[in-house]
Amino acid sequence: MPISLSELPIRRLTTDDLSSCADLSEDRGWPREEHKWGLLLATGTGYGIDDPGGKGLVTACMLTSYGPDLAAIGMVLVAERYARQGVGRRLMKHVLQEAGNTPLTLHATPNGQPLYEELGFATTGRAEMVRGHFRPSGPGPAVTTRPATAEDLPAILRLDAEAFGVDRTHMITRLPAFADQLRIAEDEQGITGYASAWPNMDTHVVGPLIARDTDTAKSLIASLAAGTDRPLRTDIDVRHKELLGWVKSHGLEPVVFNAVMTRGIPGLPGDWTRRFAPLTVAAG
Repeated sequence: MPISLSELPIRRLTTDDLSSCADLSEDRGWPREEHKWGLLLATGTGYGIDDPGGKGLVTACMLTSYGPDLAAIGMVLVAERYARQGVGRRLMKHVLQEAGNTPLTLHATPNGQPLYEELGFATTGRAEMVRGHFRPSGPGPAVTTRPATAEDLPAILRLDAEAFGVDRTHMITRLPAFADQLRIAEDEQGITGYASAWPNMDTHVVGPLIARDTDTAKSLIASLAAGTDRPLRTDIDVRHKELLGWVKSHGLEPVVFNAVMTRGIPGLPGDWTRRFAPLTVAAG
């Protein structure tokens, strides 16, 4: 007799599952995003259920840990042929059990938000995805930027920990290899911001974007845009209204709003005034 979905074992995913994860993304109409899957599988813990018919994965989810104070959930996917049968809820409950008392965060689409609310997540913020070819106009950047070097990494890590609120060294140290561009802004006191642009299908995703103020964030985006012919994509905290208005006036168009949700904490740690965009919504 066929095995029911409730009996299929949940297992840890590895980097060997990258193609199956990308297939699952494609099955649900998402981009394959193999480059991003590679980063997440290398730095986080993936969970999934194998299709009993040998057709890849039934469902998958990533958990990226930043120690005992925060972990991020992302890439929660269920194959179309198994949708609306409770398998996504079952996987999420397993991941929550694995996370234990660690506070959690995730970016939720409107479709996924009701399930996460059932599981104890609350909306504590919003982010807007924007996408398009950046069109320079008006005065040049107000803040000087330059490519980051290996010597800048300790200062980048210190700034990131202050703004993000927890240590994510295991992610940030991969940026030089993962991203096509990594740039910093600085003054006589040291680094005041940094941002990367990493390849994702036909776009360059801007993230993380950490900056002392909006002018610094604008200058970092403009400098990254000057280094690519691809459209830019990023997810900006909606509280940064000036930056959102500026990128839209320079060619980026709104795509979708996502809810930033947390479980076990009233909101994200760190300094939101300096945290403009995540590395990726799947990992914060």
